[in-house]
Amino acid sequence: MGFLDIRNVTKAYGNVQVLHEVDIEVEEGEFLVLVGPSGCGKSTLLNMIAGLESITSGDIAIRGRPMNGVHPSKRNIAMVFQSYALYPNMTVAQNITFGLEMHGVPKSERDKALAEVAKLLQIDHLLARKPGQLSGGQRQRVAMGRALVRNPDVFLFDEPLSNLDAKLRVDMRTEIKKLHQKLKTTIVYVTHDQIEAMTLSTRIAVMFKGYVQQLGTPKEIYDQPANLFVATFMGSPAMNILPATVVTENGAAHAEITDAEGAPRRLRFSQQAMAQWAGRKVLLGIRPEAITDPEGADRKSGNIQQLRNRVTVTEPAGSDTFVTMTLSGKDVIARMRADANVVPAQVFDFAINMDKAVAFDPETEARILA
Repeated sequence: MGFLDIRNVTKAYGNVQVLHEVDIEVEEGEFLVLVGPSGCGKSTLLNMIAGLESITSGDIAIRGRPMNGVHPSKRNIAMVFQSYALYPNMTVAQNITFGLEMHGVPKSERDKALAEVAKLLQIDHLLARKPGQLSGGQRQRVAMGRALVRNPDVFLFDEPLSNLDAKLRVDMRTEIKKLHQKLKTTIVYVTHDQIEAMTLSTRIAVMFKGYVQQLGTPKEIYDQPANLFVATFMGSPAMNILPATVVTENGAAHAEITDAEGAPRRLRFSQQAMAQWAGRKVLLGIRPEAITDPEGADRKSGNIQQLRNRVTVTEPAGSDTFVTMTLSGKDVIARMRADANVVPAQVFDFAINMDKAVAFDPETEARILA
């Protein structure tokens, strides 16, 4: 049993089911991120943990205590909303301590908790201001302070950074991670941003169409995606997906694809068990960073395959250069070093790390476990 247990939870509005038998155990001190596109059910699940939405079937428990039917105020959770939800007529100090005051906490204890949280979040100098006098990042810190001051069992974050500009999002992401590492709190965090999910979490639940597609660590999700949706949703740029046919050559399994000229080319799989798929179609998945120039290839890999192909587009991006080529009729992106000497229309020797390649069943879209 976990610290927060979500057992076979479903949610339906009339005949429309929006969550399907969600089953997640969250251990104490974990940072679980629910990630997926809009409408996948992640915010609905968060609201059910908070008690803002009823459970159609299944159970939610915190510290072994069933939460079904328990009022939100009795769950000992704290929620940080996308909109911050601050009272505009109250000062920062009043916003942070208002919940404590409503629960009858003595003023001396409120003042002590306020001082500790304000110092932790570095907002001591803002306590006398009102929300209208604060920047977006400052308002976000106040909303976090209001949650922290209560010392709840579980913190719930509902896309808290989506209203911030790009640079401030990165800064606040770092602050939230540092805060979690310092306080060891249990957090469930909702976002549609897969970079936030990868950088913040100890575990990720990737959601789509009301189902948890995969639950695992960021590394598991990234390196061993359970299906085609997870593979293409997680990662930027997205994983390259190529139609291929499995063929055997000298007893080894290869993915047969075509180059920019339409000529057949073969890439040897690292997994010998792929030979079981000989003669069948698969979808070959290769991350952009697994395709580079020979000098930039991973020296620890035991299966670097060279492929000569024509370059279509190059995109310098500061620390990296993204190079596009055509394979099996699809645009394929390679991620190379900033100083890689590659130009459009050039015929170039690409190095492909097949140790990092995965394959999917084109019918079920599930990863082939080989």
